[in-house]
Amino acid sequence: MRFDLIDLRLFLHILETGSITQGAAQANMSLPSASARLRGMEEVIGMSLLERGRRGVESTPTGDTLAHHARLVLGQMERLQGELKEHSSGRVASVRLWANTSAITEFLPRALAPFLRDHPNIHIDLKERLSVETVKAVLADVAEVGIVSDAVDYGALHVFPVATDRLVLVVGRDDALAIHRRVALQDVLGRKFIGLSPGSPLQEHLCEHAVLAGQPLRFRARVRTFDAICSMVEGGAGIGIVPATAAQRYRGKAGIQRIVLTDRWATRQLVACVKHPDVLSRPAKALLEHLVIEPSAA
Repeated sequence: MRFDLIDLRLFLHILETGSITQGAAQANMSLPSASARLRGMEEVIGMSLLERGRRGVESTPTGDTLAHHARLVLGQMERLQGELKEHSSGRVASVRLWANTSAITEFLPRALAPFLRDHPNIHIDLKERLSVETVKAVLADVAEVGIVSDAVDYGALHVFPVATDRLVLVVGRDDALAIHRRVALQDVLGRKFIGLSPGSPLQEHLCEHAVLAGQPLRFRARVRTFDAICSMVEGGAGIGIVPATAAQRYRGKAGIQRIVLTDRWATRQLVACVKHPDVLSRPAKALLEHLVIEPSAA
């Protein structure tokens, strides 16, 4: 039974995208070529690797086994390349980093900038995902390092604190809520919100907590950035929930009022999670050490 690295990468791309067409595109391969390779793998094994459903393709139990070993093999190859790059100044290494919305917008920009400056041969393959999805990706070797909320179950992963993530309610200075210093989400669910665009992991997280608190959030508008939320809140369009750092960074003529959310989930520790520090590639290990000891993450 023989598979080459192209076969293994293609199969993982198909699973990650849930589509043979998109998986082929990710692998820079035509659909007929990808389909032929997939059929070849199934013929060699003698069993189906994929099942087709309403949401695309999913792996069969046999496919799960192949995916597990494919990640191990490809991960080992990446670690090998990371070791060899030290002997070739022109070699560029990549670290697969998954993180939640708050980490990507409020923590990682200032943390990654000096790291990339000091490591010109390392690139960061950064993806924004829910913390739960990131944990699964690290466990499955899809991501090498994850930045997640400590509110999720990270199982057997090794975790290291990197920053504190506090979510606050923002209202206009003239809003009736502005006189309050603390409030629970349940007490403001009747109001209309300015939220993040559909598909945002953080917004999905907030919507879930709103439903648990009694009713779904009602949106007047949905925008792409925390600054845009603050700007619309300042103009009286509604209220919003953003990281405290984003609210503090925002500056407007009349300004906005930050109100502490008393809900336990609103204050979270961001942690870096890995399978095991000792088996990380050198670039991934360097990134982990940088994020953990970064002074701004304390």
